[in-house]
Amino acid sequence: MDIRSYLAKKKELVDKALEALVPPAKTFPPAVFEAMRYSLFAGGKRVRPILAVAAAEALGAKTAGLLPAAGALELIHTYSLVHDDLPAMDDDDLRRGRPTCHKVYGEAIAILAGDGLLTMAFEALSDPRRLKAIPAPRLLAIIRELATASGVFGMVGGQVVDIQSEGKEMDLPTLEYIHTHKTGALIRASVRVGALYAGAGERQFAALSRYGELVGLAFQIADDILDLTGKEEEIGKDVGSDLEKGKMTFPGFYGLEESRRRAVEVVDKAVAVLKGFDKKADPLRELARYIITRVN
Repeated sequence: MDIRSYLAKKKELVDKALEALVPPAKTFPPAVFEAMRYSLFAGGKRVRPILAVAAAEALGAKTAGLLPAAGALELIHTYSLVHDDLPAMDDDDLRRGRPTCHKVYGEAIAILAGDGLLTMAFEALSDPRRLKAIPAPRLLAIIRELATASGVFGMVGGQVVDIQSEGKEMDLPTLEYIHTHKTGALIRASVRVGALYAGAGERQFAALSRYGELVGLAFQIADDILDLTGKEEEIGKDVGSDLEKGKMTFPGFYGLEESRRRAVEVVDKAVAVLKGFDKKADPLRELARYIITRVN
């Protein structure tokens, strides 16, 4: 299958869902809505919501009713980027080839824009008018899944350890904790959201959960590699910023070539986990491969 065509088609659907979720920039107070939309519509690939859609499709589900929940995933992801870029955290000036939110709107509005995106995600997830296609028990499970992945047992915890580990001697358990929580938790949750929506059986849910875990790890290894080898005009941010900040990365621990080998190994494991699924899971298989071959 043509994974790039698939991604483009699904991105269009996700973007339409996001337009329906987020009020226009002129909504009062406009400063925060402008900042939210500036970051949300800055050209992201929508990998997380597309993973949710692809997981549901792998189980044969029609996914129109999933799109608001898929959009919520992107709201949460974007919030995390806005906050990660702040001077108190990663202190980045560029994101997706444009000045970061706080550079354009100031730190206070950027913080509030991130808060707005996060809380709007759960506003959308708890709106029965938007998600009437999802039975209440499944919707509750989806909300809990995303809350856990976004909080101290997921992204927040990973970010804390990432910040506290800067400039310190690396060890593998800490490196893996950062990668599986800061980035991997929401990617795993994305796949699980699609599985929950589709009513996955116990074995299917376990397999898709493991797939999401592995793909999340592969995604972060690929990001670490791109930080060293990518081009600024392609990755949309400064090259080598992780190295300058003394962050724990796979290339910093294993070296570049071993990191590339491990990324391929992790993706092979992710694809192998899907052996019990038919061709409807091909988008998931190709997404796993795409994650480590992308240039941004």
